Amino acid sequence: MISLGSMFSQKDAPMMGMDISSSSVKLVELNRTADGQLVLERCAIEMLERGWITDGHIDKFDEVAEAMRRLVKKSGTKTKNVAIALPASAVITKKVILPGGLSELELEVQVEAEANQYIPFSLDEVSLDFCVIGPSNSSAGDVEVLIAASRKEKVQDRQGLAEAAGLKAMVLDIESYASRMAAGRLIQALPQGGVDTMVALFEVGAFTTSMQVIRNDEVLYDRDQAFGGAQLSQQIARQYGFSPDEAELKKRSGDLPEDYEAAVLLPFVDSMAQEIARALQFFFTSTPHNRVDHVMISGGSGALPGLIEAITAQTSFPTSLADPFAGMQIASTVREKRLKREASSYLTACGLAMRRFAQ
Repeated sequence: MISLGSMFSQKDAPMMGMDISSSSVKLVELNRTADGQLVLERCAIEMLERGWITDGHIDKFDEVAEAMRRLVKKSGTKTKNVAIALPASAVITKKVILPGGLSELELEVQVEAEANQYIPFSLDEVSLDFCVIGPSNSSAGDVEVLIAASRKEKVQDRQGLAEAAGLKAMVLDIESYASRMAAGRLIQALPQGGVDTMVALFEVGAFTTSMQVIRNDEVLYDRDQAFGGAQLSQQIARQYGFSPDEAELKKRSGDLPEDYEAAVLLPFVDSMAQEIARALQFFFTSTPHNRVDHVMISGGSGALPGLIEAITAQTSFPTSLADPFAGMQIASTVREKRLKREASSYLTACGLAMRRFAQ
């Protein structure tokens, strides 16, 4: 019955994290020193063409698998074990309260009974897993259990991609869970160790920006919005008459006309800051909360010049760029100059790589 058993499994053997998104595939491999400090051994990125992956669905399987093979070769890793993730939209999760002291088999039976209530299709069609979070705060003697379920074909697509790239999928996670794991280290670096600190984490993707509001490892609110870095490429194409592919290439290389900053970049940065302020306002109007303590921005477009300052000005909340490698040792195999420019785009991949050391 439990056929998604790797979703919450814990590994300490060498394992890389690989984030497969609509615009790129990113790889991170971590190690640990004897005293427990994390070491970034490798990171690399391989861009994907538009349309290869749409809304988490793999439309060009062979092309994506080949990009993954190129990425592994580029990184120089010898590791074949990989942690990958499904988009949150492909996974149903539910926290339930179950009696404490049950055996693993008894828990499985209870989980299956609970899952029947929440999953809108037959259990034969899904991969199902569960994780005991800990004692229930509301019911003495009981435990809180997280149930996760996804359609089998979604799971098989990701596992098949790994196999086609010559890799072995050891952990199948959820993208938002992986990004929270990586962000957790950064939240702990905030004043008072991040305790009771309400953090709004934004991941700016190519087409979608995901927002999670987190306090003490608990997600208070999450929402996706349809804006992202691809809109900057579209504006570049319109402004200068480039093809979409040409605009994307020039955006990445920085080979743009002299008036680019004033005519395209600054208006886009202002627009993105307004979208983030709007998302926060929606959170305030739909929940009892009326402020956050800190805003964190990640994703490929998170490092756009002036964006952090624009968001701070627009929202009045302290804002920072999420660097998942902050406080880590950086191995000589990593190009630090390039890493500084791209670090915020590796948040999910870093969280997946951290699953190697999950306790």
